[in-house]
Amino acid sequence: MRHKYQISTDKKRLNLAKIHDYLSNVSYWAKGRTLEQVEASIENSLCFGVFYKNEQVAFARVVTDTVSFAYLLDVFVFDEFKKQGISKLLLDEIFSHHALQNVNWLLRTSDAQGLYEKYGFNSIDNPATYMKKLSLGNN
Repeated sequence: MRHKYQISTDKKRLNLAKIHDYLSNVSYWAKGRTLEQVEASIENSLCFGVFYKNEQVAFARVVTDTVSFAYLLDVFVFDEFKKQGISKLLLDEIFSHHALQNVNWLLRTSDAQGLYEKYGFNSIDNPATYMKKLSLGNN
């Protein structure tokens, strides 16, 4: 199946309009995110696009220092390409990326725990030790 799809970290290949539309209108985690916010988030992240015949079919981004920390977010497969194993292909590529081999991972999901458990993720042992600070724009 890998030969059927191309995976790239080249941000010039990303379909920003399509990514923005999905994040701001379809996703449960980024509703209302502006195009400018999507552009800035992509600019400041390591991004992965999956392509079929040059059409973007999936996306994910990683916020990382490439040394000790990586946060996986905005992972999705466009609806018309779901149930084809693309999310597994995408995650395999992300977790084998040369710049991400020594990092500790963090992510947040409301609906894909089973998928991420297959990659070694589990619940935070002591969530009370984690803290958060939200900006006024992220209520």
